[in-house]
Amino acid sequence: MQVVVNGEPRDVPAKTTVAELVQQLGFAGRRVAVEVNQDIVPRSEHALHRLADGDRIEVVAAIGGG
Repeated sequence: MQVVVNGEPRDVPAKTTVAELVQQLGFAGRRVAVEVNQDIVPRSEHALHRLADGDRIEVVAAIGGG
């Protein structure tokens, strides 16, 4: 199925979860905020929230510094 991640089309397997997408994008273990169709998906729901064809996802990684 096709979704849009940070403005770019991306093919992902059917039934992909937010957690799986975050891992595919290389953000596993990092602090990220994820929005699906303009709704924030809490980290506690990443493994449960399945993506659907045509979903628009925004992933933002937190950057530390000082």
